[in-house]
This record gives sequence, C-alpha cells and structure tokens, in this order.
Amino acid sequence: MPPRVKTIEERRQLQKLILDAARDLFVQHGVEAVSMREIAKRVGYSPTTIYLYFKDKNDLLQTLCDHDSLILANDLRNINADAVPDAVEQLKVLCSAYSRFALAYPNHYRFMFMTPKPSNSKEKSKLRQGNIEQDAYAYLRSMVQRAFEQQAFRGDLVNMDLIAQTLWAGIHGVCALEIGMAGDDWVNWQPIGQRVSLMQNAMIQGLTRPHTQH
Repeated sequence: MPPRVKTIEERRQLQKLILDAARDLFVQHGVEAVSMREIAKRVGYSPTTIYLYFKDKNDLLQTLCDHDSLILANDLRNINADAVPDAVEQLKVLCSAYSRFALAYPNHYRFMFMTPKPSNSKEKSKLRQGNIEQDAYAYLRSMVQRAFEQQAFRGDLVNMDLIAQTLWAGIHGVCALEIGMAGDDWVNWQPIGQRVSLMQNAMIQGLTRPHTQH
C-alpha cells in the first residue's frame, strides 16, 4: 500500500518542525558543522524526506533566515508606531519592541544575529532588503528618516544609516548579553527591563536635540 499523501497542513507542520530543529542545531553547533542527516535525525525522518522540502542545506538555511526575519519584521510593524506622532517617541517604541522580540524568542535571535552564516547563503535574502514590509532594518531606517525630517537629531548627525546602526547596536548589545550570559552569577545583573530602558534613553538623548513632543 503506498504511503498516505500528507495534507497541506501536515506538510506545513513538518516544514516548521524541520526549520525549528535546524535552528536549534545551527545555534548549538554552528551552521557549517551541521549536516542534513543530523537535522533529519533530530526530527525523526530520513534525509530523503528533508530533501522533499529543501533541495539542499543552503536552501534550508536561506528559508530559515527569511522565515525568522519576517517574524521580526511583522512583529515590529504590528506595534503601530504611526499612532505616536512624535518621531523620537516612535524610535523608543521601536527599540522596546525589538528587545521584546529578542527576549521572547532567544533561539530565533541567536540564529539571526549571533550565529555566523556562510557568505553564499545570503543571495535569496537580498530579495527583501530595503522593503519595510519584510526587512526590519529598513523599517528602523524609515523611522530614523522620519525623525530626521522632524529635525530631531543633533545638527552634526546627517547619516541615516549610522544613526540606525548605532541604535540597533546598543539594543542588540543589551539583548545579546541577556541571552548569552544571564545565567552567569559573577555579574550582578540588574533587571533586564531597566537595562534596556537605560540604554534606549541614553542613546536617544545622546543623538537628539532637546525637544518636546510634536
């Protein structure tokens, strides 16, 4: 008797299972060290089954990158920053939302921003670069541009990418320390919410002119 054909929902669930297993293994061992056979073993299927969903490891890696990046982009767009007229306040809301994503999905975050990727795995992902619907960095940059148009930044700051990358780096640093080292008791870690808030406020105060909300 031939095997039963999986429904669309069953195929979707199996693909998610494969992606979740691959993410865990990539984070634990590094992308280069993980084989398709190991991923198949983790999910309890044969390697042949994995190749029905992904043509090779690079295809799986690119799909996972796109999958997790879209989750972040959608999460940020759902904060409705447009409901806050003042662009500086929008940036604060965006920084808070980014940190919430990182801390709610630490394994996604480790994979996206703390796990090196092969250089040849980035071609497919270039398709979404610059699209604020799919690219979280493009969305951040658009918020920075809006603040710039409101003349919110210091007069010497005119490079939108430099401002955006500085904001990103500051919040990333706090989140990465929490994800990677929160269990290390040789540091008297202060509450993560306070650390995120202080970093966010310190960066924005340093980058912007004194202002009142528009």
